[in-house]
Amino acid sequence: MRSVTYSMGVSLDGYIVGPDGDFDWTEPDEEVFRFWIDDIREVGVHLMGRRLYETMLYWETADEDPALDDSMLEWTALWKPLPKVVFSTTLSAVQGNARLASGGLAQEIARLRAEPGEGDIAIGGATLAAEAVASGLVDEYRIIVHPVLVGGGIPFFPRREQRMDLELVETRTFSSKFVYLRYRTARQQARPQSPGTP
Repeated sequence: MRSVTYSMGVSLDGYIVGPDGDFDWTEPDEEVFRFWIDDIREVGVHLMGRRLYETMLYWETADEDPALDDSMLEWTALWKPLPKVVFSTTLSAVQGNARLASGGLAQEIARLRAEPGEGDIAIGGATLAAEAVASGLVDEYRIIVHPVLVGGGIPFFPRREQRMDLELVETRTFSSKFVYLRYRTARQQARPQSPGTP
């Protein structure tokens, strides 16, 4: 079954956007950008909300920019054909290889998992990811920790009174001191009851 992944850059204090709405500190260096290029190769479809969709629209025509370097051209070549599903109540149309979601998040993920296809189902954007986390739909968290404290803003993890056990799958420290953390959700398995226990 296809995994649902949530990947983003995050400040050391846990935010993807600062209190002033700024996220320029998330701009990757060359080594981290190369990592994201390799990561997107594993994605079969990308789910996103309106704000992330509008932020990423740049990449639909970026290859027309003569100033783009080879890495950015490589990213664009991978991003443009990638199927995207946009969740929005305000957009009536989307561009590129994208479609508006026809159902709720859980229904879309169930449908995508049932369809033949390869690659992860990636979720981007804190609001949409928060819904997926709350519904127990995320299988893996892939985080690039940036060496910055922003003091508030939009958190990577939703602030809910809900415990979730995770299993560390992979770590990597980049030469620029960014740190990659990959966690898998530890799905609870039913345990056989001992005699005499309720």
